Amino acid sequence: MAAPKYLKRYRMVQGNEMPALSRITERIGVEFDPQTELEKLRDIHKAGIEEYRKLRAGLDLEAVEALAYPDILDRLRLYTQSFLEIPKASPSLLDLKVAIVDRMLENCTCCERRCEINRKEGEKGFCRLTDVSRYASEFLHMGEEPELVPSHTIFFTGCVFACVYCQNWDISTCPECGTEIDPRKLAKLVDFRRLHGAKNVNFVTPAPHPHTVLKIVREMSSNTPVIWNSNMYHSKEIAEILEGVVDVYLGDFKYGNNACALKFSKVKNYLEVVRPNFEFAYETAEILLRHLALPGHIECCTRPIAEWVSEHTPHTRFNLMFQYRPCYRAMEYPDLGRHLTLEEQTDAIDIVRGAGIEDLLI
Repeated sequence: MAAPKYLKRYRMVQGNEMPALSRITERIGVEFDPQTELEKLRDIHKAGIEEYRKLRAGLDLEAVEALAYPDILDRLRLYTQSFLEIPKASPSLLDLKVAIVDRMLENCTCCERRCEINRKEGEKGFCRLTDVSRYASEFLHMGEEPELVPSHTIFFTGCVFACVYCQNWDISTCPECGTEIDPRKLAKLVDFRRLHGAKNVNFVTPAPHPHTVLKIVREMSSNTPVIWNSNMYHSKEIAEILEGVVDVYLGDFKYGNNACALKFSKVKNYLEVVRPNFEFAYETAEILLRHLALPGHIECCTRPIAEWVSEHTPHTRFNLMFQYRPCYRAMEYPDLGRHLTLEEQTDAIDIVRGAGIEDLLI
């Protein structure tokens, strides 16, 4: 199986040849009062992000300059170690991100359903979650994409979608299930897993849980790449917060049109949300895109997705997945009540290759 053409920075972080983006962010100092009105906190964040971008660009330039030396890997590791020895700022840009999202929970717009309820007071919107996050399981996952494994995968409970064919329906439809998360304890576990071979920490279904993800990342001490394993339906405000935190977006691009999204996942304005989120992720991090081909939906979903990706986010690792099987309520929908045919799989491969996708995983 060919190595990915892209995800180069992520692989360098894996080898401790570059600092994870969150390790840069926590070294950007900002001054703020958590009680300041939210819009002013966002203005401070915008200024802090500019400083982050300058520092990241400088670090990337130093990495490029190291290419001129024969002992490049040793130089990069030493340079990363030296950077990580710089004390964290207090308060930091990462602290500010935590504070902003904590305030957002009082009028929740973490995803584009924009329920605007106060989760800190126990109110529940579409995802039926308060400010308490739970996980169903955490383990070293060996079944993810080759460049990710072993992946320290943390499965959150609850979801902002309602996919009728969800393979993890017992988790996604039960937000009150699982173990309540203590961010500090889980962060220590992330460090432990990294020490024992994990290539990353992989947050699955994080859209309703950005406040918890940020708190976990803030408590981590290891240089661990952060994976945002998501349906990409988070809000614009959350997308801005994730810059400087997420190293790789493991993003599901499910549908090529809004009608299928509404029918099978009960989500509105699908393309108007996920396309800008993929574009912003492309600008600020790296993407490993997943597309699960659905029976009967090669032309209406697979084709437009492949064509859009090729045009708008061409340097993307594209995983074309044929693992679909009828789960949960799929049998209630005739077109989803079967497996893919061999002809559909062949057509999907031809479509994606024909669209010009260069880094294709099948």
